[in-house]
Amino acid sequence: MAETITTRLLILGGGPGGYVAAIRAGQLGIDSVLVEGDRLGGTCLIRGCIPSKALIHVASKFEGMAHAVGGSKDGISLKAAPALDMAQTVAWKETVVDKLNGGVTALLKRAKTRVIAGWGTFSDAKTCHVETAEGPVTIKAETVILAAGSVATALPHIPFGGDVISSTEALALDKLPKRLAVIGAGYIGLELGSAFRKFGCEVTVVEALDRILPLYDEPLTKPVKIWLEKAGVTLHLSARATGWEQGELIVDKGGETLHIPADKLLVTVGRRPRTEGWGLEEMGVDMAGAFVKVNDRMQTSMSGVYAIGDLVGEPMLEHKAAAQAHVAVEVIAGENRRFAPEAIAAVCFTEPEIVSAGLSPKEAEAAGHDPVSAIFPFQANGRALSMEAGDTGGFVRVVARKSDHRVVGLQAVGAHVSELSGEFAMSLEMGARLEDFAGTIHVHPTLSEAVHESALRALGHAIHI
Repeated sequence: MAETITTRLLILGGGPGGYVAAIRAGQLGIDSVLVEGDRLGGTCLIRGCIPSKALIHVASKFEGMAHAVGGSKDGISLKAAPALDMAQTVAWKETVVDKLNGGVTALLKRAKTRVIAGWGTFSDAKTCHVETAEGPVTIKAETVILAAGSVATALPHIPFGGDVISSTEALALDKLPKRLAVIGAGYIGLELGSAFRKFGCEVTVVEALDRILPLYDEPLTKPVKIWLEKAGVTLHLSARATGWEQGELIVDKGGETLHIPADKLLVTVGRRPRTEGWGLEEMGVDMAGAFVKVNDRMQTSMSGVYAIGDLVGEPMLEHKAAAQAHVAVEVIAGENRRFAPEAIAAVCFTEPEIVSAGLSPKEAEAAGHDPVSAIFPFQANGRALSMEAGDTGGFVRVVARKSDHRVVGLQAVGAHVSELSGEFAMSLEMGARLEDFAGTIHVHPTLSEAVHESALRALGHAIHI
């Protein structure tokens, strides 16, 4: 006999949007039930951001050791090349995932959230049916938050299966492929492609556009392209993958047909919202193209139904989903909240890293801001030089309005620049001006000094350049 549960709030999906919503609901005294068909933590924690960064970390360690064989300029020397046990690396990566998954489970328990493990399917906007290991459960809710996330996009003519893999399978390989072909030169393809190259794999990247990382402008992507070429990654730009036959990727490049042999083919052509398989069509909500349409209070067209995260549009980022979760739950609690971020910082964990918040110079000009921008290179930053990161062509760039010096964008490319993302986002959110950066004492020696210097340069009085 099916169990029936009645709750004030039902949350579909236990990823960073869903579990944050459940925890915030608990803090506000809202009774909630969370339905998750997989492991708690979602794509980011289980098969995305966290495991990929763990793999990238190991790859960088391995590359550093490999470069030390026979001696290096910093005095470190190894007599023999390092060996890699990929199965052990993957096992270690899983311990990181398991620890975080356990942490989310504990936090939900403390928030007194009832977690229902199983695939949920809606029969109407407020009724969800779940097949659990203990039997069927029906949940009737006053309000609903949809946090179903996204899935990897497949190519119709090269479907996933066998040696054609998505990032999920790439992060679980227990044996390194000798040759890896990657379709897509976006952040996922280049992050993973770079990591496997550091492990010693032959890596070929095929991109339909004429440039890598199309979300970022050319000054930011140039150092990454230089690294890829120096590292021996083969890039085929303005090239279209047309087929996969007997271990070969077939590519059309300007009318020329290329045959690229590979042991694994990694397809990274984007992600799409998970809108199928759980009864969205029964809920009566309006759509905005492929996404669920919401207003700035995260409300859908159906009264009492909210949606957050990857389901509602770009950017598909963990921190955006978590922020929207706060808004949705607090609106449900009766607070006057809106989702209106000044900027959402995005990071690309390539070699070197890229971080961007707000507008680029061209975007600021297109928006009518009449911008002034300035760059400070890491070649002139002591901390970057001490980490052997000053010769990568990296820099910090600030973009501001000429009229009032209000900062409208901040970008950086270089080693460890992801750690600047918090300063970038907070500065934009608080409406900082160039004078605010110039008047803030930045710690020496740190990479953040380059932020200070870029503002000084925009004002016309940089010190170290």
